[in-house]
Amino acid sequence: MRNLSSEMSQGTAGGEAKRDLKQKRMSRRRFLKFGVSVLAGAGLAGGAYASLWEPRQLDITRHTLTFPALPKAFDGMRIVQFSDLHLGFHAGADNAARVVQAIHHEKPDMICFTGDMVDGNAEDMRAAIQPLAQLKAPLGLFSILGNHDYGDVEKLIALEEEAGFRVLRNDAVKLRREGAVFAVAGLDDGIWGTPDPEAAIRDLPEGMFKLLLMHEPDYADTAAAYPFHLQLSGHSHGGQIRLPWMGEVITPPGAKRYVQGLYTVGSQGMQLYVNRGIGMTHLPFRFLCKPELTVLTLRSMV
Repeated sequence: MRNLSSEMSQGTAGGEAKRDLKQKRMSRRRFLKFGVSVLAGAGLAGGAYASLWEPRQLDITRHTLTFPALPKAFDGMRIVQFSDLHLGFHAGADNAARVVQAIHHEKPDMICFTGDMVDGNAEDMRAAIQPLAQLKAPLGLFSILGNHDYGDVEKLIALEEEAGFRVLRNDAVKLRREGAVFAVAGLDDGIWGTPDPEAAIRDLPEGMFKLLLMHEPDYADTAAAYPFHLQLSGHSHGGQIRLPWMGEVITPPGAKRYVQGLYTVGSQGMQLYVNRGIGMTHLPFRFLCKPELTVLTLRSMV
């Protein structure tokens, strides 16, 4: 009886051990399946957010910048900057119309577009002329070329002019208010063009306030050697895809040092603002890097 009881007890214990092992294996399988499901779901949700939701948002950033050289007559002027529409690459007239509506609410004195109107094909701008032509600002609308604009450049310039922009290529415009003068200079693209800051400021007096439009932000290291007070750039898209604790994953040539936001460059303290842009290129995604509209209020110390 003792032997039989012992054998039965051992058999029962062995069966329980096998069941425990089987349950552990099943629990492990369930855990792995659950983990895979969570990762897959997160990937799908993240992909949908990055491709469908975030690109449709618009982050309006506002900064007040003070410059001793700014004439008192221009104190409080509001500049709205937008950049990198990339019309033709998952962007069209509806995207332009959304930006125009947001700009109207800001009531700018001046509007500046800092390059990459299209994603290579000038004709892709034609449908967006109508909404862009609704933009109005007392001091004017100014534009420069970006590296993706170098397809049919002359056609693109004509289309931008039809929409009301003054396209600047190594030249400048003098703006007047109450007897004071303010200069807006624009350079050719730094990748496919030939930027010439000396040509742009040739007819501008040394002490005049000079705003520079230049597509690639890293050109600020060169521009800071000239008497520019403020440079507005785009090109970087802010990285377009940013990760927590890491920031931008990759940025294009010409935007390795200055990626987004406000910087002070050079010994003379030139200010640089890098706009994250509106559209996308290469990949139809934005992640933790919303499209941006920048509103800059300039103040004088006079």
